[in-house]
Amino acid sequence: QVQLVESGGGLVQAGGSLRLSCAASGRPFDSLTMAWFRQAPGKERELVAVILRHGGTTYGADSVKGRFTISRDNAKNTVYLQMNSLKPEDTAVYYCAARVFWSSNYDWWGQGTQVTVSS
Repeated sequence: QVQLVESGGGLVQAGGSLRLSCAASGRPFDSLTMAWFRQAPGKERELVAVILRHGGTTYGADSVKGRFTISRDNAKNTVYLQMNSLKPEDTAVYYCAARVFWSSNYDWWGQGTQVTVSS
């Protein structure tokens, strides 16, 4: 079992920045692929970014490429999402998720953290 605790959400003006953090416990962190998802009101959950065990990254929505950066610190069992040049359409609940590196399913999810970007 993996426990995920997110932090760092909040209210920010358009053009501002936020950094989300997700602390993991319960399993060796370097056995986990980590990801950030988001869900805006009335919309389906979408993948934001993925980071593999040793740091390889992929990004989901084209709208975040060049503005968001996912990273991880295996010594601190933590994954981050640095969000720059935020836009009102980035407003959503952001979820951290984890899967064992050989699995295709994200089995563990955090509680979510609200990000609100005002125009």
